[in-house]
Formats: sequence, structure tokens, C-alpha cells
Amino acid sequence: RQGAAHHAVVRALPESVCQQALRVEKGGAVDFARAEREHQLYVGVLRHKLGLQVLELPADESLPDCVFVEDAAVVCEETALLTRPGAPSRRKEVTEAMKIALESLNLNVVEMTDENATLDGGDVLFTGREFFVGLSKRTNQRGAEILADTFKDYAVSTVPVHDSLHLKSFCSMAGPNLIAIGSSEGAQKALKTMQQMSDHRYDKLTIPDDAAANCLYLNIPNKGHVLLHRAPEEYPESAKVFEKLKDHMLIPIANIELQKVDGALTCCCILINKTSEL
Repeated sequence: RQGAAHHAVVRALPESVCQQALRVEKGGAVDFARAEREHQLYVGVLRHKLGLQVLELPADESLPDCVFVEDAAVVCEETALLTRPGAPSRRKEVTEAMKIALESLNLNVVEMTDENATLDGGDVLFTGREFFVGLSKRTNQRGAEILADTFKDYAVSTVPVHDSLHLKSFCSMAGPNLIAIGSSEGAQKALKTMQQMSDHRYDKLTIPDDAAANCLYLNIPNKGHVLLHRAPEEYPESAKVFEKLKDHMLIPIANIELQKVDGALTCCCILINKTSEL
């Protein structure tokens, strides 16, 4: 089920994120104290407000991007595919802590060993019924093929991504059948590609700001539809669009600091729908 979650894997923020994290956007200097506070609030929502079992991995100063756990693995049902990130400096994030963490959750862990393949989890949109994989500077066709081999029960379609870091830099799932999509030309073009590739009709939620179209949807037992979205102080027009969703528990979350190094709301956790205890 789209968004169903019992567990979340997150990772603490290394101070090296300020100077050494990879960045495409020119977002100014990261204020570490503020970034840490924002991240702790985010993890606190998952753990306390939503009651997920949160597995928090320690920061690693030698891996400045390690807080962005989404890129390191794609988890669907009982299977976890460890990715091969497009940036070589990020590959140890996968082979060390993430592998151990996912094995500890008794998932069926598959490793991407093909040296011609690259895949960042930020390029993978799972709709609950199929996968869309962005072909970007970080993810290639071979990576998408290995994902398709790993999750054989689901159709996998590829979507060219030109002007953004990842596919999910401008879109995400905002509900069981609802794609949140940014308003830029690149985002709208990608949506058109997804609509042409799919034999299913999705509802769309058009968000004025591409960055705000990355939201985190969860389907939590006893809480129903939950959506973490960017705060009104960051994106007032986009927040108004989310506020029209009447069936969701809406939780605004600020992500001012990590956005400077291309971080979005889905980047900082991996949701796992398993009922077993940690």
C-alpha cells in the first residue's frame, strides 16, 4: 500500500554537511545548529507524533551527504535494493551502515554490484502500483533495469530528468493515487511522460514551487493519511495548496538549511512497511 509505514530509517547529521556536501543549487552556507534543529524536529515527528519505530544511524563525518538516506536504498514490501549512487563519494553510505541497518530489519537485501549501473533513491517514485525512475546525472538506464529485475511484480518506466538533481526534486506522492508535481516546464514535461507511460490515471496536485512538490506521504494505522509538507514561511503559495487537502493530517516542516545542499523532505528517511519489531 502506498505510504504504509511502521518503520523509518534516518541518519544523524554530520558537521561536514556544511562544507563538503555535494550541491547543485547555490544555496549559501548551511547553519549547522539550525540544520540539526530542523532535522531533529523531522525525526521527532516520525517517532513521537506518528509513532513509527525509527532506526537512527549515527552520523559519519567522512560522508557529508549521509543524512540523505533515501538515495542509498529502495525498499518495497519485504525487499530492499541497495543502490549504487551516481556520485562515487556516496557509495560507502550504502555498503556500510545502510546494508547493516536493512539486514537488521530482516529485509531481503539485494545489492547492486554492476559497475555500469548508477541509481539514487531520489530518482525513484513508487506510486503504490508501479515505479517511475528518473534518468538523471545520478541514475542511468542500467540502474533502472536492475531495479526492474529486483521488483518484478511492478512495472518500471523511465523518465528523463534534465534540469533538476533528481526526479523527486519536483514531484512525490501526496496520497494513495495523488502525484504532487511542481509547476516548472521540466516538472510538467516529466508528468506528461509519466502519464503517457502508465495505463493508470493518477490525480495530480500542482504545486507552485518545484521544491515544495517534494512532500512525504504516510498511511499510518489509526492516523490515516498523513502528509509532511514544506512550511508556509518557506513556500507560502505552495502551503496554501496543501492546506486544501481535507482528508489528510497535514504537518508543515521547515527544511531551510538542507535545501541549500539539495535536500528535500523525502531525502531524509526510508519508510518501511514491516510489522516486525526492531
